[in-house]
Amino acid sequence: MTRTLSLSALLLLGACTVGPNYAGPPATATDAVTRGRFVRATDPAFSPAPGLARWWEGLNDPLLTRLVDDALAHSPTIDQAVARVREAQAQVAQQRAARTPSASANGTFLHAELPPIGQADDGTSVSFYNLGLNASWELDLFGGGRRQVEQARATGDARVADLADAQVSLSAGVAQAYVALRDVQARIALSDATTRLQQQQLGLTRQRLAAGTASQLSVERLQTQLENTQAQAIPLAAQRDEYLGQLAVLTGRTPGALDATLAPVAPVPLPPAQVAVGDPAALIARRPDVRAAERQLAAGTAAIGVARARALPGIRFLGLLGLGGTSPGAVFDLGNLTALAAPSLSWSFLDFGRNRAATRASEAQRDRAEATYRKTVLDALQDAETALSRFGNTRRQLGQLVQAEATAARAAALNRQRVAAGTATLIDQLDVERQQLSATSAVTQARAQLTQGYIAVNKALGLGWTDPVSVGAGPSATAATPPRSSR
Repeated sequence: MTRTLSLSALLLLGACTVGPNYAGPPATATDAVTRGRFVRATDPAFSPAPGLARWWEGLNDPLLTRLVDDALAHSPTIDQAVARVREAQAQVAQQRAARTPSASANGTFLHAELPPIGQADDGTSVSFYNLGLNASWELDLFGGGRRQVEQARATGDARVADLADAQVSLSAGVAQAYVALRDVQARIALSDATTRLQQQQLGLTRQRLAAGTASQLSVERLQTQLENTQAQAIPLAAQRDEYLGQLAVLTGRTPGALDATLAPVAPVPLPPAQVAVGDPAALIARRPDVRAAERQLAAGTAAIGVARARALPGIRFLGLLGLGGTSPGAVFDLGNLTALAAPSLSWSFLDFGRNRAATRASEAQRDRAEATYRKTVLDALQDAETALSRFGNTRRQLGQLVQAEATAARAAALNRQRVAAGTATLIDQLDVERQQLSATSAVTQARAQLTQGYIAVNKALGLGWTDPVSVGAGPSATAATPPRSSR
């Protein structure tokens, strides 16, 4: 009866888990969640529908889609994040295995030559053979091992969220570099067209100078404008080469590998007429950095239980089986069996407050993780609101610039009629066309800024990762392992 009660008490102790149970993240930004919409999502282009995971496909540029997919499959940045996930998975398995019994086997052979004791003794030799089995198991009395598994699993899920965050940043980085490349290519083309117009205007003015109908000052002024335009085109070529190199490296290639593919000039891809942005609650649930912060909070909560368990008694069971003798056959003779079972108790009850201080440190780390989570949520909402505001304002600015471009085109057409009627000179026409090119350049840059704003919106919303996988078994697993294809 006493033995049964002792066993029952031991089992009850084994079911005890010290430390706080994780109850989820604190309620943060409840006003934004309750409101159900973003404050700055006032532009008609925004839709409350859930955002697209592969948002770059909304730009309808097959080459961009291929580049993003290549980057997700071949970038060393993703490989680093995937390796950290695998490391976390191994650490979870290691912590789980640490809670189970361990056993090891060993074999020993000893041979000794003993010196003679006297003149009549020729000496002797001794041999010893032994096979042994050692086993040990530390009983998880207060749940410290279980808390270690929880901590490792939560930390691992944070690494999975980091992988998703790497995907979000990488897909946005590729799209940003691609749009910047197309923008600078268009600006180079417009600069070349402006240079040709200025050269024509300068040539005609020199002819007028020779005829005595223009001044040297007019020639010098036009020459200065031409030289400034040519000088401004030089940095554009450097920017083009920079973006070509960035795209190559982002997709896992060496600089210059994509020059031939991206050399043909193409227009800047434009965002769709409707941009799905979802709502704040979906943002908080989806953004990888928020999910990583939440998992770190869960890990910090479990760490408190680990620290508290270390301050409590621990019981370890040790076992030994051995067979041995002076002949090889002795290791198979059960009559030579030696068995030992020994429970041991350890308790650091006098540590001058070391364990108590460790527990307080774990509690402070948990509090810091909670504050980090709340700040991450607020920063995420601010990122989204800022991106939405900039996109909406850029869209309105583009509308105004398009109107200005149309006005400049009408002015150029009217002036051509005046030239045909003989009431305006060709120099006047070249000047009007140069103004039209300037308006077109402003529209081109605004379109690039609008697309960059679209990219920023989707990045701020945490879009760009798919196929969630979990390191542990918890419901908070967060991330995406991209398909690893070979070239």
